[in-house]
Parts: sequence; structure tokens; C-alpha cells
Amino acid sequence: MSRLAWTDPAPLEVERPRLPWWTLLPRKLLWAVSPIIAVVVVVMILVFAARRVWRYPLFLIGGTILAGLGVSYSWWAPVWLAAGLGAASALWAWAHPDSFERIAARQMRSEWRRALVYAWPWKRVMLFSELTKHTGHRQRRTHYPTLRRVRADGWRDRVSVTLLHGQCADTYAAHAQELANSFRARSCRVRVDKPRQIWLDFLHTDPLAQPLAIPSLAEPGTVVDLARVVIGRTETGRPWVLRLLDRHILVAGVSDAGKSSVMWAVLRALAPWIRSGLVQVVGIDPKGGMELGRAEGLFTRLVCSNGAEAVALLDHVATLTRQRAEALRRQRSRKWTPGSGQPFMLLIVDELADVIAYLPDNGLRKRANLALQSILSQGRAPGVCVIGQLQDPRKEIIDFRHLFTTKIAMRLDEPTQVDMVLGDGVRQRGAAAHEISEDTPGIAWAKIDGRREPDRARAFHSTDADLDELCDYIAAGRYDAPLPLTGRKAA
Repeated sequence: MSRLAWTDPAPLEVERPRLPWWTLLPRKLLWAVSPIIAVVVVVMILVFAARRVWRYPLFLIGGTILAGLGVSYSWWAPVWLAAGLGAASALWAWAHPDSFERIAARQMRSEWRRALVYAWPWKRVMLFSELTKHTGHRQRRTHYPTLRRVRADGWRDRVSVTLLHGQCADTYAAHAQELANSFRARSCRVRVDKPRQIWLDFLHTDPLAQPLAIPSLAEPGTVVDLARVVIGRTETGRPWVLRLLDRHILVAGVSDAGKSSVMWAVLRALAPWIRSGLVQVVGIDPKGGMELGRAEGLFTRLVCSNGAEAVALLDHVATLTRQRAEALRRQRSRKWTPGSGQPFMLLIVDELADVIAYLPDNGLRKRANLALQSILSQGRAPGVCVIGQLQDPRKEIIDFRHLFTTKIAMRLDEPTQVDMVLGDGVRQRGAAAHEISEDTPGIAWAKIDGRREPDRARAFHSTDADLDELCDYIAAGRYDAPLPLTGRKAA
């Protein structure tokens, strides 16, 4: 066969390049506007340089100073200066690690990771993850989301992104795993910052992987702040704080998720006032006392069944709530205070579904639901707080979840259960309670009504020895005859 048969008839036939429109202008017009073009180019160069200095101030400014010393004096000058700065930084990190981490280390780490981990492959990752938009003739022009800021906290990187038109946070949530793999992270969470701006949280390690030892008991007589009860630590290192005043708390999670750790942490924080009678705790444990009965001495009254006795206790607390509200009205007080003459009351219901949904007696079940809803709707101002623990959050089990103002989702089985517990849209903002590992009981996502973002935290771990210590602490200072449910403030 002839060689010509294998030759492309037009091997150099390619599409004509499209030149910018301004190249087609007359030469005289180009000369006339050349000063304007020059000014625009200079401004663009200055803006480019300013942006780089804003994003990498330590490396660029520091590098420029060292290079200037080397050129102006001697190259030994920047070497000695860098060695001195390194020694001073090491001394600073040793003497004041917190301030060094907050001021210097975090900034250096953020600049380094922005340049190498995110900025370098950014366009390629966005293109391969199908998070770009195309416009122009034959869709040739590609638009990329804008990488704005990077904040490296050590265990996670927070990346601020400006969205393209036609995108939303759900667009990125659908590609979260792809983004995590591309940037070598364990997982990626998407949080809404403001219109057209989101945060991508790339997690590298879990700061809550290890159980948290419970703190020591407070000294008798210590004042307890019912608006800030510390029960653990959040993943950002801050104390996990629960508000009991004017709040009701729903804790949902599968078996062995660590629901009881929240309850025991609350009771330990309240121990000085339980001991003195300023806080009274009543409880219902439908499992025969297998959970709450472990520390029965903490409770003014404890019912270890889900029958008539449990429903009677709920009726009594509901009646007491109305009586206290009437007493406060006569005192012209809008809400309970430690000086109102009544102890703060904490009602704990373990396995809430056994009391309000699984009772075989239809009459008792209706009474339990009505009493509990009455307590939840009227109990916040008179100083009554309910902590309900639940395994099955379906609507047919509990249809008044909205009355619990603080919701805590521990490990759950399905993504839909996260929305049932925390509310619609919270899972899309990162609250992946269904992804909590079985090896980390006590980890939870907490959502407070009125606050947009949920918090990931872990409750203190209470051992049997800790519960024995707590019971002995309460018993050592408790009155010989416990105060009744309508008891007065302790002297």
C-alpha cells in the first residue's frame, strides 16, 4: 500500500484561535488609549501583589526582609536573623504554648497549607468534581469557585469559598466525599457563612477520639450556674455547656451511644445544690432501674417502671408545675430564681418511648402524653427542666419534639433520624450523627433553638467509681428527711 494512503489529508488543519476583541481595533485608537491600558495593567499588578501579601504575609514579608538583608549587607545576616527568630519562637512556644499557637503557629500553618494543599490543585479539583460552570462560544470559558481564606486549626482546615451563580451549599454537600479525598482529608463538612459564601471544613483528626475524664466534685456550698452547666468539651476545645434554666433537653441515640453520659455529667455538675436541696431530681426508669437505679441516692423520687406509678409521677410534676406558676404569679415574678423559695426541679425520663408510646394501657398512655406535654409547655418559667432520653425519634413515637428547646443527637442509625432529632437542614450543615463511630460513645451533635449551627461535642465519661463517689458526696450532706417535691429553699 502506498505511503500516501496513511497520510492525513490535512494534518495541520486546526481551529483558528480567537483573538481578544481589542486587538481588532484601529492602530491609532490603540495608541490613544494606551495610557489607560497601562494604568489598568499597573493596577492589576498591584492588586495581584496586594492579594498575595494579604494571603501570605509571614512568608512574603519575612522572605523579602531576609532577601533584602542578604543583598544589602551579607548573606550571613539573614542566616543569623532566621536562627535568632527560630530560637525566640522555640522559647515562646515552650513558655507560652497557647499564645504561640494562637498568634504565630496557626498563621504559619494556614499560609503553608493554603499554598501547597489548596491553592495549587484548586482548579483541577473543582474541574474534576464538576463544580465549575462553562460559558461563551461552545462553552469554552470555564468559571471556578473562588478560594477566599484558609484557617488551619491543626485538626481541621476551614476553607472559605465564594460560590458561582447557580450554586448552593447543597451542591458542595453532594460532592463532600470527593473533595475530602482530593485534599487528603478524612471528611468534609459544608457550612453556610452568608449568601454565596460557604465554609468547607476538612477534618484530618478527631480531637474527641479519647474519652474525657470527669472533673472533680465541687466543694459543698459552691454556687451552681444553671445557665452554664459544663458537661463535656466541644471539638473546638471549648467547654460543652448546657443551659437548664428555661430549657428542656432531648437526648436521642441508639443503644450504647452514651446517652447516660450526658445525664450523669449534668447530675455531677449539680451535685452541690442537690446535696443542699436547692435542686431536686425525680426520675423514671422503665427498665426496672437498670440505669438510674445505679445512683438512686441522687433522686428525691425514682420510679423504676413504666406503669401507673410512672404516670402518677408525671401527673404530680405537671400539677406541681402549675402550682409553682401560680405562686410566682402571686409574687409578681416572671420566672424562677434561686431566691423564689422553691428548689429547682429536674425530671429525668430514661427510655422516653416506653412511657409515652409503648404502654399497653391506652388510658395511661394518653395521661402520660398529656402530663409530659403540660410540663414541657409550662415548666420552663417555674423552674422545671426535663431531660428525656430516646432511642427511636420517629414522629409516631414522639410528636412534640418541638417542645424540647435543646436537642442532642448521639449515634443514630439513619440520616433521616438526624433530621427528626435536630431539625430539617441541620444534617446538611455538617451534623452527621449517623456517622459517629461505635468506638466513641458520648460524642454527639447538639442543636439549640435559635442558633443556626450545631455543635459537635463529647460528654464526660462517668465510671462506676465516679457514681459511687457522687452518691457518697450527696449522702454526706443530705437532710435526714428529704424535702418534699413542694419543699422550700434550703437554709
